[in-house]
Amino acid sequence: MNSNVIGGNLEACCTSPMTGFYRDGFCRTGGQDFGSHVICAELTSEFLEFTKSRGNDLSTPVPEYNFPGLKPGDRWCLCASRWQEALDAGVAPPVILCATHPRALEVVSLDELKKHALS
Repeated sequence: MNSNVIGGNLEACCTSPMTGFYRDGFCRTGGQDFGSHVICAELTSEFLEFTKSRGNDLSTPVPEYNFPGLKPGDRWCLCASRWQEALDAGVAPPVILCATHPRALEVVSLDELKKHALS
């Protein structure tokens, strides 16, 4: 499916740094993506600290995997369940709806995504 949560064509989330489960810039998912990396978000320092505290450090570079480490303001395809967890903790980062895959709606409500959408 190449649509987004608001019914249009799925747009790229970010190519610098390159994001997405398939590292193609899009928040697409498939059978190998057990985390369902489908929500395009603009990262905040609060979210980066939160996800690090949950065992997923997105801030530290990992050169052997060509991972630059992320900083506030970067856009990244997040796991829908981690975004929901961050929402419950009050630290959900803003969402880019046109780049968020409809599979996100299996975990998160469209209303919540819209409340946290960048305009």
